[in-house]
Amino acid sequence: MPAIILAGLNHRTAQIDVRERLSFDTCSLPMVVDDLHRACARSGDLQEVVILSTCNRLEVYATSDDPEAGWAAIRRLLAQQGNLTTAELDRLLYLRRDRDAVRHLMCVAAGLDSLILGEPQILGQVAAAHASAQVNGGSGPILSHLFNQALHCGKRARTETLIGSYTTSISHAAVRLAEHHLGELSERKALVIGAGEMAELAATALQQHGVGTIFCVNRTQARAERLAMTVGGRALDWTRLAEALTAADIVISATSAPHIVLTATDIAGALAGRRGQAQLLFDIALPRDIDVAVANLSGATLFDIDDLRDTIDANRARREEAVPQVEAIVAEETNALLEWLRGREVLPALVELRRQAESVASLELERTLRRLTNLERSPTPVDAGRLEREVSVMAQRIVAKLLHEPTVRLKAQAVNGNGAAYALMLAELFDLNDGNGAGAHHRNGAIPND
Repeated sequence: MPAIILAGLNHRTAQIDVRERLSFDTCSLPMVVDDLHRACARSGDLQEVVILSTCNRLEVYATSDDPEAGWAAIRRLLAQQGNLTTAELDRLLYLRRDRDAVRHLMCVAAGLDSLILGEPQILGQVAAAHASAQVNGGSGPILSHLFNQALHCGKRARTETLIGSYTTSISHAAVRLAEHHLGELSERKALVIGAGEMAELAATALQQHGVGTIFCVNRTQARAERLAMTVGGRALDWTRLAEALTAADIVISATSAPHIVLTATDIAGALAGRRGQAQLLFDIALPRDIDVAVANLSGATLFDIDDLRDTIDANRARREEAVPQVEAIVAEETNALLEWLRGREVLPALVELRRQAESVASLELERTLRRLTNLERSPTPVDAGRLEREVSVMAQRIVAKLLHEPTVRLKAQAVNGNGAAYALMLAELFDLNDGNGAGAHHRNGAIPND
């Protein structure tokens, strides 16, 4: 049975500048998986691969017959993708295998390992990672079962505990911080750049906090219009970005662009048009959308994802109260997955046992049916007693053939001095009586049910 291994980094182990170099979007992810598969096909170091890539983490889950070789293959690929030395990468990575890797993914799906405790977005990201791996051929039976179990764990955590209550997110944290700096937001204007999931969450947070005007700008106008309609905002064409920047008191940029979207020159121009009114800018994209030089401009205050760690919602304390309950769920789901894995170890033997039994039964049934057909053709009528004897003989022959080989081998083990141990194992497997009406479980101390 191959090991389940994990190599990853997250917001706790790597700064944002490293994470953005190792951020894979929906376009680049299939190519990365292909590269990893090609690199491992020659050596067979990895079989199944699922990559979970979000703003706050990059985790590679895989199965491998040689965990050390598998981790080495993953490290080589990540170092190449992030333009890092292996030594630099090793300082950032955490490595897990088997139970620890399984438990880690359960914790991630349940929201215990998120930047904001219990945030709901990660569950969809885990599902998307699994779906992408299925499309790309990376996920096989083991990782498919693992990710399905993790999704079940995450759903249980949110329905059976308060870990996902009192909703908060990076976007809510950003808007709360804006509220702290600007006070009442009903007369303020906000600009959301982008139209993906993060942008939608940001726009929704702005709406929920009562921001007066919400501008939505995206390179694809139709998507900006759909987002604006959702939150009661105004969609503006991309060519009017400068105009929107000048009007906005709050700017939240959340595009999936691989390059800088807002330069220091762009923001300087907007500030000049604002005539001394301060502007808050939140860059919640990865890679980052806003040039870090903006932080040096008078009148502009820039926050990125890492800065928002200090503005975690006050509801965190309430969510923390649910942590022991969630950890209990994580333990249950981890054990369930490991039990399934242990079951897979004996599955080939069980399949072969059933095949042999079915083969014996099929041959004896065929033999009996031939004899019955011949009897029907005889001039002498066949009575019920004759039919019963034929069926009885068939049953006896099936029993004899099924038990012949185990009987011979058990006697041979007895000659070798192992008879008692094998007999006990046989009794356990088939729940045999010991001659006094007591089954194997009763002999081991269990009290049989009435």
